[in-house]
Amino acid sequence: MSSSEIKRGVPEGLWIKCPTCKATLFKKDVERNLNVCEQCQHHFYTSAGDRIAQLLDENTFEEWDANLQPVDTLGFVDSQPYSKRIVDQQKKTGLKDAAVTGRGFIRGRGVVIGITDFAFMAGSMGSVVGEKLARAAERATELRVPLIFVSGSGGGARMQEGILSLMQMAKISAALAKYDSAGGLYICVLTNPTMGGVAASWAFQGDITLAEPKAMIGFAGARTIKNTIRLELPDGFQTSEFLMKHGFVDRIVHRRDLRTEVAQLIDYCDMK
Repeated sequence: MSSSEIKRGVPEGLWIKCPTCKATLFKKDVERNLNVCEQCQHHFYTSAGDRIAQLLDENTFEEWDANLQPVDTLGFVDSQPYSKRIVDQQKKTGLKDAAVTGRGFIRGRGVVIGITDFAFMAGSMGSVVGEKLARAAERATELRVPLIFVSGSGGGARMQEGILSLMQMAKISAALAKYDSAGGLYICVLTNPTMGGVAASWAFQGDITLAEPKAMIGFAGARTIKNTIRLELPDGFQTSEFLMKHGFVDRIVHRRDLRTEVAQLIDYCDMK
């Protein structure tokens, strides 16, 4: 076979396109840059595992409740049974559910951390997510250490679990209230997207609320709001910048600076 007959294709997955500046980026370069576009600083999706590596000191993370996984209590069926959807999502992501919790250190400071991962059913909050985050808040209360939640929940409450999902909003909020009464420091980091029942509960209950740049944050989506109230929404509505301007977010922090920022806030507030 002649060289002209040999077709050499570019392997898939080597390049990604930035949705903001439209630049074509070498994927490994983006990953080395903490999944941030070097051209325009767009913050790409980042998995719970990568966030742990970015935030915590190396080899300090101790995961809690790793074996908790959801069940199809309601026998819910939409385009497919919820029971099958759970299995498919677990195979796809390697996660049991959308939340990862545990303890570790940030620049030598002991913390309890909880992260929701958008890859698992849009980071939606079902019974397992609520239970893991509530337990994390309870253990942070016992250990008397700062509590860090990182939200990547664009799905809000998980419809496949009905009222069992909605009650997680109150359960986590109650655990956070007890933590607050004990004098704990709760820092919440909002990433793109943070929506629905998560935004309406624990995501906006932090003593300090940080957000990544240009993250979409809100309750109902902009299209739903516009179709409901029939009004044009302000420019930049439901972005972290808009929310900071209106007092809902304390600071917008670039991903590369987040670890240092959280450590400094812990020192400043000094729980002990």
